[in-house]
Amino acid sequence: MSTAGPKAHYSLVIIGAGPAGLAAAAAAAGHGLDIALLDEQRAPGGQIYRAIESIPAERARLLGSEYRRGEDLVGAIRNSDVEYFPDTQIWSLNREREIGLVHGRSAAMISADQVVLAGGAIERPVPYPGWTLPGVMNAGAGQILLKAQGIVPANGVVLAGSGALLLLLAWQYMRAGVQIKALLDCTPMHNHLRALPYLPRALLARHYLLKGLQYKLDLKRAGISTLQNVSDMQADGEQRVESVSYRHRGRQHTIKTDLLLTHFGVIPHIQLSQAAGCRHYWDKSQQCWRPQVDEWGNSSVNGILIAGDGVGIGGARTAEHAGRLTALEAVRALGRVSQHERDRLARNDRKWMREEQHIRPFLEAFFHLPGKLLAAPADDTVVCRCEEVTAGAIRKAISEGHDDSNQVKFLTRCGMGPCQGRQCAESVTHIVAGATGKSLPEVGLFRVRPPITPLTLEQLGSLFPDETE
Repeated sequence: MSTAGPKAHYSLVIIGAGPAGLAAAAAAAGHGLDIALLDEQRAPGGQIYRAIESIPAERARLLGSEYRRGEDLVGAIRNSDVEYFPDTQIWSLNREREIGLVHGRSAAMISADQVVLAGGAIERPVPYPGWTLPGVMNAGAGQILLKAQGIVPANGVVLAGSGALLLLLAWQYMRAGVQIKALLDCTPMHNHLRALPYLPRALLARHYLLKGLQYKLDLKRAGISTLQNVSDMQADGEQRVESVSYRHRGRQHTIKTDLLLTHFGVIPHIQLSQAAGCRHYWDKSQQCWRPQVDEWGNSSVNGILIAGDGVGIGGARTAEHAGRLTALEAVRALGRVSQHERDRLARNDRKWMREEQHIRPFLEAFFHLPGKLLAAPADDTVVCRCEEVTAGAIRKAISEGHDDSNQVKFLTRCGMGPCQGRQCAESVTHIVAGATGKSLPEVGLFRVRPPITPLTLEQLGSLFPDETE
């Protein structure tokens, strides 16, 4: 880890210290390059291996055996010549591979010959009634509190939504002694038929299926059952969440709770790749926008590579393999290894990555979210939390002839708040497509401009220390 700030230029800059970024940095180290690893968190590991260096042994045991895999990844970086900069926010990236960052209290611009984006994924924001109430959080936030601080719900919790993380968190909470009042699965029952054709291929990666079945069995033995095919979920309360209501088997139900954790899958974090001008496309299977890359992670912009869940959701192990592949490609592009040597070094990772991906079509079909959930929130549901723009305001803009995402953004200020559209861009696209009958690619995503993250005037001024006026 470097104590000073980053230099003005590096051969290779890797952004993100999760599985993909750590694996990329380790693979690139030792080839005579000056390498910087930048990450916004205070310690390496990303979300999946958060707090891996400092977590007490008993808490790590609760999280399961996969969590400990991060120790070797982090150890490889600590023992390398890679310059690691935690607490570093990236607020700009352009086609010339110029990177705007904030490290410490100061902003700076650096450049690189090659850039690997390994920013991972974010939880898919899905607006539903009451989702902005205090006491309603994403399941990922619950995991962060558990991993980093050992904080768990004291008065019980309701878990709801769709996706593998929901099951994992329920299992981890159960092992930590948390009262799980309900596990509400919003996955439609017809998704079982949707996923069935992909089951034979998924069996080639059956360790994932067996692990999921084991989680379900452990939860059932603990008296925690999952309610399947739940719909019309909403959080209710005045000043904070007081209860959760939902529909199950044709009947309406209500559960009292002061904490609701929801999850609807994850999507690639693409703001930096958008800012750099990389080409993106809509993936119907994963229901998200993805950067277009080749088998080595090369994007449409020369010298910018993308690895891990920032390209498409594949999980931690797939991200590791992809990180090493992009690093080897960057090393080749910088003239440190030949194409033949790159291919030789990459042989195992390419094979292992193909094996890891056997499960993905099955999971994508099984957890496919219904269009109604994504495109049809009630008019009074807040979609843009930063600017408090409702679905009704978005539909009003559409009715007045504004039929793409950026026109709606201009008229309503949706996506102009501090998060710069992270929490509403996907939802706005779905709402506009649903209301106009256009395809999602036709509607498009918000344009991204720097600063991607908030930048203070003091930090902006530190870019020009010699100017007095």
